[in-house]
Amino acid sequence: MNVLLLGGSPSAPSSSWRLQQLVGARLAALGHRTRALQVRDLPAQALLRADTSDPAILDAVARVREADAIVVGTPVYKASFSGVFKVFLDLLPQDGLAGKLVLPLATGGSQSHMLALDYALRPVLASLAPRHILPSIYATAAQLPWDADRGVLPVAAIAARIDAGVEQLAHELEGALLRKAAGSLSALAPASATISA
Repeated sequence: MNVLLLGGSPSAPSSSWRLQQLVGARLAALGHRTRALQVRDLPAQALLRADTSDPAILDAVARVREADAIVVGTPVYKASFSGVFKVFLDLLPQDGLAGKLVLPLATGGSQSHMLALDYALRPVLASLAPRHILPSIYATAAQLPWDADRGVLPVAAIAARIDAGVEQLAHELEGALLRKAAGSLSALAPASATISA
């Protein structure tokens, strides 16, 4: 199954992006194909002008459309997710996440920003008609220490949440794959019955 890592941080390096990469690596190890899209790499003028004819914007929207699941990640600023991420989400069609699984991730300076996921990000994602939004994962930068050799090393509580999130997303993706296979078989069944008759 195809998983898109959709990064909404305006800066690099970014704790939220490091968290997304860790989740992406875990999903890839389970056999899922992951692709990355950093909103900050899209042309600023096209984003701000909502230029949906720009080739880079067209490609980004197509990546979202082709994904089976999306791992969204954003820093939290002033009790909300990043502005550049909101600008990109506004470019998606009304049902831009239809049929997709979404795992929201966010990072912030303190635990007091955690509710931004439920009160700011989740309603916007829900308005784009995803099939299911999984429980969010929030961490502070202090909970995601970075090691130059080993990468991000989440503290135990966050590591457990990451494990649970990856496991749930992988389980949901496997279910979606089985439903897709069953749908393909049932679509073939009438044709086979006609041929044998």
